[in-house]
Amino acid sequence: MFQKIHDYLSRSARLSKEEVKIFEKSLEFRMVPKKTILLKAGEICNFEAYINKGCIREYFIDRNGQELTLQFAIEDWWVSDITSFEDQVPSDMYIETLEDCELLVLTRQSKENLINEVPHLERMFRLMIQRHLSKLQKRLFKTVSSTAMEQYVEFITRYPSISQRVSQQYIASYLGITPEFLSRLRTKHLKSSKTQE
Repeated sequence: MFQKIHDYLSRSARLSKEEVKIFEKSLEFRMVPKKTILLKAGEICNFEAYINKGCIREYFIDRNGQELTLQFAIEDWWVSDITSFEDQVPSDMYIETLEDCELLVLTRQSKENLINEVPHLERMFRLMIQRHLSKLQKRLFKTVSSTAMEQYVEFITRYPSISQRVSQQYIASYLGITPEFLSRLRTKHLKSSKTQE
């Protein structure tokens, strides 16, 4: 149950056996069924969850009632609404499981207690947030500077397993296009790939 998160930890922090035990005790293991809403807009996010198994989507609903996917998260990723969690303000987003999930969850209180007991873990969480912000900045840059085809190719290249695990409707909403337009892009890309072979 803890092997993946131990590997994650080892990339960011060196912990003693005692500190590893403290970390493990801080985590709450949850098995969450597919299609469970973990967070709704208007609620205050009180968790940071490491995905041991499964796939999760973060999205918001615009004023026209359209769902816009902000991010997908799979194994070895963390999921949360960082702003809501850190500032204890209502969230603007929804977080939903797309598959049956195994999560290792920190609440705001358990995270605070953990950092008090193992202070150098704060560095790991800081690096985690920095990586998240870096990915968001890159995505924003790609969104304003790339064509829809370039964004689609970037997505399936960077996240090949995600593109096989989530519906085309969700991928379209992530790319900011209609499912019909995504279908045309996929067909065009497949033809182009076959031509190059």
